[in-house]
Amino acid sequence: MMDNTALNKKNNLIEVLYEDDYYIVFNKPAGLLVIPTPKKEKRTLDSIVNEQYAAPERSSNLHPCHRLDRDTSGVIVFAKGKSAQRLMMDVFKQRGINKKYVAFVRGVLKRDNGEIKRAVNDLDHRKFNKNSAAKLAITRYKVIERKDKFTVVDVELVTGRTNQIRIHFSQIGYPLIGERKYAKGSDCTVKFKRIALHASSLECINPVTKKKITVRAELPQDMKKIMNI
Repeated sequence: MMDNTALNKKNNLIEVLYEDDYYIVFNKPAGLLVIPTPKKEKRTLDSIVNEQYAAPERSSNLHPCHRLDRDTSGVIVFAKGKSAQRLMMDVFKQRGINKKYVAFVRGVLKRDNGEIKRAVNDLDHRKFNKNSAAKLAITRYKVIERKDKFTVVDVELVTGRTNQIRIHFSQIGYPLIGERKYAKGSDCTVKFKRIALHASSLECINPVTKKKITVRAELPQDMKKIMNI
């Protein structure tokens, strides 16, 4: 089910966090794919924003510059045209992006901050390519708040492997709340319908204008609610 907290209340549009002549940054609701899978889903973030923000004077469509999981909410960048998309995707590949997330992990982390440096191999990649090798990934975290049954952490990706945050915290014994794919055993921490992960901020240099882009997305309502548990 899609989380409606990232929708503009006045007109039910996906919330825009930033826009210039080349890029538009949205606040992605949880429960929504960015692009279709091989199942060819019709309702995706890509289809919705292209429909909602289409303009007669716009000669090209909006194109996603990176991905977020279906369950993950928060900051996502779209380009206004293929050329701008290629440029921004190169920035991502060259690690010219500073991305941060807020995650709720099971249990109480003892350290106030830390760095997880381990190899990861996404299960979906192995499903289609049995010879795919695990790749080294680096995740940094800082504790925001400790609850009785879980910890709220600010997470920074040094590398950008698929499902890196989910895999890394599961590897060290603190899987994300709502994690089923990479966690051992059932999650009895709190009742939550999705993985508790939110893309909270993004900083980069616009590859076209060379101006700095800084965007932040407020924590969605479903995550705010369990903060009070």
